[in-house]
Amino acid sequence: AAGRPAPACVLGIDLGTTSVKAALLVGAERGPVVVESCSRETQAHTSSPEAGPQGVEQNVWGIIRALNECLAALPQQQLQRVSHIGISGQMHGIVFWKRDKGCKWTECGTGPTFEPQEVSHLITWQDGRCSPTFLSSLPLPQSHISLATGFGCATVYWYLKKSPGFLKSYEAAGTIHDYVVAMLCDLKKPLMSVQNAASWGYFNSKTKSWNTDILKKSGFPVHLLPEVGDPGSIAGRTICSWHGIPKGAKVGIALGDFQCSVYSCLAERTDAVLNISTSAQLTVSMPLGFHPPETPDPSSAITYFPYFNGDYLAVAASLNGGNVLATFVDMVARWTEELGLQVQESAIYTKIIEAALAQNDSKLSVHPTIFGERHIPEQLASVTNIAVSDLSLGHVTRALCRGIVENLCSMLPVQHLMETGVRRILGSGSALARNEVLRQEVERVFPFPVVYGKDVDAAVGAAMVM
Repeated sequence: AAGRPAPACVLGIDLGTTSVKAALLVGAERGPVVVESCSRETQAHTSSPEAGPQGVEQNVWGIIRALNECLAALPQQQLQRVSHIGISGQMHGIVFWKRDKGCKWTECGTGPTFEPQEVSHLITWQDGRCSPTFLSSLPLPQSHISLATGFGCATVYWYLKKSPGFLKSYEAAGTIHDYVVAMLCDLKKPLMSVQNAASWGYFNSKTKSWNTDILKKSGFPVHLLPEVGDPGSIAGRTICSWHGIPKGAKVGIALGDFQCSVYSCLAERTDAVLNISTSAQLTVSMPLGFHPPETPDPSSAITYFPYFNGDYLAVAASLNGGNVLATFVDMVARWTEELGLQVQESAIYTKIIEAALAQNDSKLSVHPTIFGERHIPEQLASVTNIAVSDLSLGHVTRALCRGIVENLCSMLPVQHLMETGVRRILGSGSALARNEVLRQEVERVFPFPVVYGKDVDAAVGAAMVM
């Protein structure tokens, strides 16, 4: 209506592994609506001579540059109406900085912004410097999540043993999104959500506290550990105008990207989210009042992630999804090339899906775990029940698609879903969107209605939490 003030906006930001995304949401009768969004690749990967080929690090300058480019591309008049900022990002990783020299504020075309100053590289969740032998030498955490390479606390231990001088250069640490929140709000000590703390290891989700006694005994620099708060709470307010966003806008405590992705599409507690992209995940909310076991079961395929309001998500995270089909297509392409023929991989993909759609069933049994699984890394792929009648491309592709879905179902079985009250499945991800055979197999394996086309978007989820 004329004369009515424009509605306030909420800004959601996700600092991902390969890109930064920003989304502006406004409230509407049926819930929040995305009015603008923008994404920029970070191109921030860098090498680490110290960690060698196993090290996976990113340049914080590259990530913040991509963030600034995203915000500069959003409409100024809407940024000026932002009242709240929600930030999510890649979990497990760690970045170090000097407490009063983490950034410097400068003027740019769209108003004040900050640039990293005395900040280390981000050691990401993909980092592999902590070998199984190294991890087994560390004290046993009091946590429901098994310690793994790429976890923040494991990385600190690595520096403590291999390069202690490095740690003496810094006074604060957090995930990349904790860093951004600390800079925006000028926090003297970083504040971290329970979601991010659990992803670092050595954190007890039940008591919401670090394993300080265990860490101190082994010489761990506990002063680097952030304060911990509940996801959904406010970390502080912007200390000055930022790309036109008013000074004093409320900034939420930084959140896990996985939890925000689920939050963006999970409408009911009785929904399960099935995402098949490069890898695959099946996620369900645990009943109210659920607490995970005190100690992890390394052989379990299910991990319990802290969610919101004290709830947990049960997550079966498979390393085998669309990447299995991509490898199969690549194999067929190589075979045809060896036979002296040239066929584009995109054409092969289309043909194998067409062939599989013509075959309603296949007696072949494909166990598709060519990339292993975290809980059984040594168990690789296999094909059994091979009959002459089932050797066509259609039969093999059909069996492969079924195998991908059945593998995920074996990790989080139908019985378990029923016990937690699941009534429908929300299907998302690029592999499901473009592969009708996969969708058919999802409907064959799971005895629930399946709704497709639900976008999972961590930036949108981070804004919705606010």
